[in-house]
Amino acid sequence: MLRWVRQQLGFDPPHQSDTRTIYIANRFPLNGLYTPQKFIDNRIISSKYTVWNFVPKNLFEQFRRVANFYFLIIFLVQLMIDTPTSPITSGLPLFFVITVTAIKQGYEDWLRHNSDNEVNGAPVYVVRSGGLVKTRSKNIRVGDIVRIAKDEIFPADLVLLSSDRLDGSCHVTTASLDGETNLKTHVAVPETAVLQTVANLDTLVAVIECQQPEADLYRFMGRMIITQQMEEIVRPLGPESLLLRGARLKNTKEIFGVAVYTGMETKMALNYKSKSQKRSAVEKSMNTFLIIYLVILISEAIISTILKYSWQAEEKWDEPWYNQKTEHQRNSSKILRFISDFLAFLVLYNFIIPISLYVTVEMQKFLGSFFIGWDLDLYHEESDQKAQVNTSDLNEELGQVEYVFTDKTGTLTENEMQFRECSINGLKYQEVNGRLVPEGPTPDSSEGNLSYLNSLSHLNNLSHLTTSSTFRTSPENELVKEHDLFFKAVSLCHTVQISSVQAAGFGDGPWQSSLVPMQVEYYASSPDEKALVEAAARIGVEFIGSSEETMAVKILGKLERYKLLHILEFDSDRRRMSVIVQAPSGEKFLFAKGAESSILPKCIGGEIEKTRMHVDEFALKGLRTLCVAYRRFTSKEYEEVDRRLFEARTALQQREEKLADVFQFIERDLTLLGATAVEDRLQDKVRETIEALRMAGIKVWVLTGDKHETAVSVSLSCGHFHRTMNILELINQKLDSECAEQLRQLARRITEDHVIQHGLVVDGTSLSLALREHEKLFMEVCRNCSAVLCCRMAPLQKAKVIRLIKISPEKPITLAVGDGANDVSMIQEAHVGIGIMGKEGRQAARNSDYAIARFKFLSKLLFVHGHFYYIRIATLVQYFFYKNVCFITPQFLYQFYCLFSQQTLYDSVYLTLYNICFTSLPILIYSLLEQHIDPHILQNKPTLYRDISKNCHLSIKTFLYWTILGFSHAFIFFFGSYFLIGKDTSLLGNGQMFGNWTFGTLVFTVMVITVTVKMALETHFWTWINHLVTWGSIIFYFVFSLFYGGIFWPFLGSQHMYFVFIQLLSSGSVWFAIIIMVVACLFLDIVKKVFDRQLHPTSTEKAQLTEANSGIKCLDSVCCFSEGEAACASVGRMVERVIGRCSPSPVSRSWSASDPFYTNDRSILTLSTMDSSTC
Repeated sequence: MLRWVRQQLGFDPPHQSDTRTIYIANRFPLNGLYTPQKFIDNRIISSKYTVWNFVPKNLFEQFRRVANFYFLIIFLVQLMIDTPTSPITSGLPLFFVITVTAIKQGYEDWLRHNSDNEVNGAPVYVVRSGGLVKTRSKNIRVGDIVRIAKDEIFPADLVLLSSDRLDGSCHVTTASLDGETNLKTHVAVPETAVLQTVANLDTLVAVIECQQPEADLYRFMGRMIITQQMEEIVRPLGPESLLLRGARLKNTKEIFGVAVYTGMETKMALNYKSKSQKRSAVEKSMNTFLIIYLVILISEAIISTILKYSWQAEEKWDEPWYNQKTEHQRNSSKILRFISDFLAFLVLYNFIIPISLYVTVEMQKFLGSFFIGWDLDLYHEESDQKAQVNTSDLNEELGQVEYVFTDKTGTLTENEMQFRECSINGLKYQEVNGRLVPEGPTPDSSEGNLSYLNSLSHLNNLSHLTTSSTFRTSPENELVKEHDLFFKAVSLCHTVQISSVQAAGFGDGPWQSSLVPMQVEYYASSPDEKALVEAAARIGVEFIGSSEETMAVKILGKLERYKLLHILEFDSDRRRMSVIVQAPSGEKFLFAKGAESSILPKCIGGEIEKTRMHVDEFALKGLRTLCVAYRRFTSKEYEEVDRRLFEARTALQQREEKLADVFQFIERDLTLLGATAVEDRLQDKVRETIEALRMAGIKVWVLTGDKHETAVSVSLSCGHFHRTMNILELINQKLDSECAEQLRQLARRITEDHVIQHGLVVDGTSLSLALREHEKLFMEVCRNCSAVLCCRMAPLQKAKVIRLIKISPEKPITLAVGDGANDVSMIQEAHVGIGIMGKEGRQAARNSDYAIARFKFLSKLLFVHGHFYYIRIATLVQYFFYKNVCFITPQFLYQFYCLFSQQTLYDSVYLTLYNICFTSLPILIYSLLEQHIDPHILQNKPTLYRDISKNCHLSIKTFLYWTILGFSHAFIFFFGSYFLIGKDTSLLGNGQMFGNWTFGTLVFTVMVITVTVKMALETHFWTWINHLVTWGSIIFYFVFSLFYGGIFWPFLGSQHMYFVFIQLLSSGSVWFAIIIMVVACLFLDIVKKVFDRQLHPTSTEKAQLTEANSGIKCLDSVCCFSEGEAACASVGRMVERVIGRCSPSPVSRSWSASDPFYTNDRSILTLSTMDSSTC
């Protein structure tokens, strides 16, 4: 029973052994002795809460916050002892804060639940009781046989049993797992491959034994034991048999597979990091400030308690005649009385800790997050996708990013390869509208040659090139021969598949008809191969299909069939692949393609040097290059090749080594045909975005699963690596000692050369070694590099790299961008996770903090939204502490004038409503709408992002300034009011004196006006909403006080404030004093701002001044009234201009189409439509 409970709570996994035994179709032994293993169901869970744990878990998380926990303690103290204020003054704000925060977090988790339910409720077909049963994805059990149709996503990790093909193969794309749209081939074991119907599968008796779930996407070991005619057949299972959850079936009508890993045990789910609560740097600063204020609070309470007992040391003050002690008070313990008095002072001063700060921050984050979704500049029209905010807690963190970690495929690129150029027989060509156009004039080219090169029309009228004797005598025909062979090599040397419909037709024999048009859809394991085959088809040499032994190409309608003799598969050591085919003429050819470093050394003929030069030129353009060569075999040579291949492929021992030797023997004495140049098309404005990030002081790392050459090529083309950058490499390291020595060499090279920028390339295996033993050395090298590229990365390795940067001594803020399920772990590890809503799969977007449609949107997300959010919330936090210091310091000073009797200066209603009503709306609206500089300028000047880096607006220096400002204003409030009415002076015509409640109300009135006007001074961007809440808050305070003090409220136990406010305002001296005190408080602050801007302006303040001088306002659509008058009042125009406000004269605003990044400003931040003609 205890073990079951532990399993349900997640403390004890249901499986304990190293392997799991799975009975296919859950046909367990009937002898009754077998106890089946328990496996989890197929539900995916990305949410944090359930109905049962929401309340306790959410309360636990909220009371981890210093302010919430503190106010809970204060509330309990008020309930337990006699305190100067009512428990409602602490309990009501606390309840409001907790409730609002819980609603917000519950809503966000509800959205995650909906997303999970959509995935878990997807319909699937399962084989049960001899038939297909439709059920939901979450109901799949380990051992179930699942049917998947073409283009469907695998709902669990399945071992392939059979497909609609006789050989039991199928093709899948793992775009949502690793971002690659390439086709990958998976095969079933022969014994199950023939079971292609539900009835046949119902007869299958088999058991799978495999390893327990692990996160490695590319590792799977197991075996299948099949019982046939009372005999057991054992077949090994590897990664080629495993279909991963999240992958999609392609080019195959249907497959059947047995579920081996389900739910959160699938490899995709295991690569997710456990969801943890991310906390922004601002929130951490808030907690630090709260602790400082808690120390101030405790110090004030201790000082007050000590001074009280020092004062009461004199007998006349210990028990004055007007305040006699009770018998109980006289006999009570002095220690208990001291503690009770200390707690009473603690309650009296507790408002110095601003509990409403948290609820305001929560509301600001929640409401402010809608602006991202509403921003039309972040809307992608082609895919009809807008930006999404999954977690609003990190808005301000977008303004603090120091490192960006990005995936490559599908994030920086479209993952769509496009053929761009080629070199054939030493001549360079580029494709223009499906025709090859030579680059520059060639001295030996005739018009006839160029005509041929522009369209392969000659091919229709020519006999086979290899047999026609004319090609050996005519230079033009020799040129035609080379081009024909080049494109035939491209069309035949690959592993491209065509769509299943076409393939079926191909088997039936429609090749014979060249008149019937056939639209072919290609699928390839490599996007490069697909791009090359499609390019050859556009130019006139079209691959139209293959069977097990035959490949067919159509050359401008003329069909040619080649017998496929052998495929020499690509491997990372050789870095090339080859096919051996028999031409219709009977001749046998080897066509090979691969990296130039693996092809050119094997060539003995062709334009080797010219092609090498062209390949270098292609690479400089950031294009992916391949060289193409061929070899013609004599009958005797082919017999030798065939014999050696057969021996190597049937060898039982050292098969891989023998095959490598045979491949080296075959792929030699080649004749070079030329080279191809393919572009992995970058997403729009990727280069500009990366350059802008670099200008903003952000380091960009690319983390990809791609191979080394591909990753470097794309890094060069997207501007991540510069051509002038010194590229350092840490790749192919096998031993710790070698890795350490290489790292030391790299560190020395960086140290010796300070001028050149360095870029680092590291692969997954070398990274594992570096992180295992040499973390500090590796980090030292990385920090000194301008750009870092990590290739061949496993999903968890990406997260590990980010964690390494996060915990480095500088503690930088990190941001991760990705589009596939393999990026989820790094998205969750980084401080901020951005998901790209790609073409296939939504795992990254679903598990991210923010989701955008294109990488280019990252610039506005950081430079505009991030900048605004940070400035707003930084001011919000500092302002809250400032106004609460203003609020509670007069209460502390008042104790010196009331014998520390714990008499409150303010009425309890004022105590409760100060933060909730009187001063809450101006700062909330400011934190939602403030734009201290135009968004267009922020985006066009990424260097302004540096002004807010390192959390500078919440530094200790800034914090001390606001705190000292609060104390100084509080002293002016208190002593200004004291000198006015504290000397028994009558300020009323009838000679009546003011009392202590009038004194407290005067202090409170000056304070409300001052802190509100202070907020107005901080506001750069005025809208009608700002005017309404700023001046409306002051008016509301006066109206409320008149009603509260002017009417006798029978339900109130005592009404100290009756007629106090009306009496206060009836004195002209009081009005004059209020004005004098408000001006005195704010005058020095204004002078400081003016001098700071003139003597030590920041880049942002300079941009504000430039903006004002150039006539561009904060946002013209809002800064202008209907008559075109600037929002700044005429009285304050000179001051406004000095401190960087709106321009004093109305101007029109329009952006030119040549402006970088965005041609118009359609942001929702404008709040109203833009009309440059009237504004």
